[in-house]
Amino acid sequence: MAKRVAIIGAGCSGLIAIKCCLEENLQPFCFERTDEIGGLWNFTEKICEDQACVMKSTVINTSKELMCFSDFPIPKEFPNFMHNTQVTRYFKMFADAFNLTKHIQYNKEILAVKKSSDFEQTGRWDLQIRDHKTGSDETQVFDAVMVCTGHHASKNVSHFTGQEDFQGKILHSHDYKDWTGYTGKRIVVIGVGNSGGDVAVELSRVGKVFLSTRRGTWVLNRIADNGIPGDFLLNTRWFNTIRHAMPEETLSNILKKALNKRFDHELYSLMPKHSVFAECPTINDDMPNRIATGSLKIKADVKRFTKTGVEFVDGTVEDDIDVIILATGYIFGFPFIDKSVINVQKNKVKMFKYMFPPDLPKQTLVVIGCFQPIGAIIPIAELQCRLATRVFKGTYSLPSKYEMWADIGKKEANMAARYVESQRHTIQVDYVDFMDELSELVGCRPNIGRLLLTDPQLGLKCFFDPNTPYQYRLRGPGSWSGAREAIMTQTYRMEYPFKTRSLPEGTQSQLSHRLLTLVLLAVVIAVLYQVFF
Repeated sequence: MAKRVAIIGAGCSGLIAIKCCLEENLQPFCFERTDEIGGLWNFTEKICEDQACVMKSTVINTSKELMCFSDFPIPKEFPNFMHNTQVTRYFKMFADAFNLTKHIQYNKEILAVKKSSDFEQTGRWDLQIRDHKTGSDETQVFDAVMVCTGHHASKNVSHFTGQEDFQGKILHSHDYKDWTGYTGKRIVVIGVGNSGGDVAVELSRVGKVFLSTRRGTWVLNRIADNGIPGDFLLNTRWFNTIRHAMPEETLSNILKKALNKRFDHELYSLMPKHSVFAECPTINDDMPNRIATGSLKIKADVKRFTKTGVEFVDGTVEDDIDVIILATGYIFGFPFIDKSVINVQKNKVKMFKYMFPPDLPKQTLVVIGCFQPIGAIIPIAELQCRLATRVFKGTYSLPSKYEMWADIGKKEANMAARYVESQRHTIQVDYVDFMDELSELVGCRPNIGRLLLTDPQLGLKCFFDPNTPYQYRLRGPGSWSGAREAIMTQTYRMEYPFKTRSLPEGTQSQLSHRLLTLVLLAVVIAVLYQVFF
C-alpha cells in the first residue's frame, strides 16, 4: 500500500509536493485552510492574521525562466516579470496540467502535528485537522508530513518609544492592500526591504512618503544592461564561478560601481556601510525616480514617535504624519509542531538543507521553502520536494545525524561571516550553489563537463546562460525528455513578450543576446586568466 503523505498548504511548495509524491507513487493529502491555491500570491482584499498575502500591485522580482517549475515552462506570451494575478494563473495551469487539485482539501487547517504512539517503529504522525466549513475536528494518521506553509505569515511588529501616544494610524505592511484612502496623506514607512520599498514607492504617487532605514541598502533593478532581466544574466554558472574565484571584496566593489552608475546611493541617502553581498538586496525599479521627484524622502532610523509625527536618530523630525506603516518583516515558525521537533528562535532554525530536523530517528517530516534565496524560490522548493519524497520512499538515505549537524554548523558559520547580523538574515541561500547541493542528493545535478564533451552546444548553454530549472531534469531521477529543448529555447521565450511591434527594416539592433553572451565569455576568460595565471 502506498504511503500516506500529509501536505500542509497549497501554495507553490504544496503544489510541487503533491506532484513529487505522485511521481514517487506516494499518496498525497494536501490540506489548505483557505478556499484557493496559490498561498501568498493569491491576493485577497480581506486581511487574515497569519495568512501571507501580496499587495494588489505586487509584481514578482524573479524572471519567468528562472522561477518556473522545472518541467513546465511559463508560456512565452507571459511577461518576464509577472503581476501576482499572472503568477496565480500559472500555478492553476500547473495544477490543471498534472491533475493536482483533486488531492487538495480546502478550508481545512492543521491544528497539531504529533508523533504517533508507534513513531519510533513506524515514523508516523497524528494530525489534528479542523474543517472550517463544519467546525468539526478530527485526527488522521500519516506516514509522512510535508510542511509547506512558507515563512511570510506572522507579522514582526516592532515597538517604538512613544508609540502609544501617536494619534495617527499604525499598521504593518502585511495589512496594506493598495493606495486607496492614502491620497494626500503624509506617511512614514519603516523598513527598506522589498515590501517597504514597494509600499513607499506606490504611496509616493498619491502622498508624501518618508522611508526610514536603519542601515541603508543597495537597490537592484529587475532589468540589466540592454534590457535583459538581471537574474537572466547573473544567475549563471559562469558568474558563480567568478564569484567563488574572485575575492568577495573585489567583486563587491565592482558591483558597487555598477549600482552607483545607475544612481549614486550616497547622493540619494541610501548608501550602506556593508558590502553588496552582506544583505538580502532591495529590488525596486522606481525608487530613485520617486526620490528625484521629492515625493519620497529617505530618513534615518526611528528614535521615537510623537503625538503627531516621528523623530529620527539624526535629530530630524517629520510632523503632521497621518499614517505609519511598519515594514518590519515576519517571524516564521510552526506553532502546530511541538518544539521538541522544530524549535524556531529569533527566525533561526536548525534543519539539514533547511528541511530535515536532524535529530528525528525517522526522517518522515520535512519543511519545504523555509529559506530565503538570492534568486527564485520555486525551483529550489521543487528540488527539496524531490529529495524529500525519495527519502520517504526509501530510495535515498540521508547522511548520519553527525554529518547533518556538521552541515548545519557550516552554513551558520558562513552566514554569520557574510551577512549583517539581523533577524532577516538567518535562512539565506545562494541560488546556484543551493540548487546544486540539493540536486547532488537527488541525483540530478547536471554534469557540465560531460555535456561539454558529448553535447557542446547544450553544455555551453548550461554554463554561460542562466541556470534555469530545466537543467535539473536533464538526467537522473525524474528526468524530462523536453529539458534540452526548454534550455535551448529559453532565450526565445525571454525575448518574445518584448517584441510587440514590427520594426522598420534597418532599425533592428545588431547586438543580440547571443552576442552579449560571447562578450561576457571573453570577459570571463580574461578574468579567469588573471586569477589563475
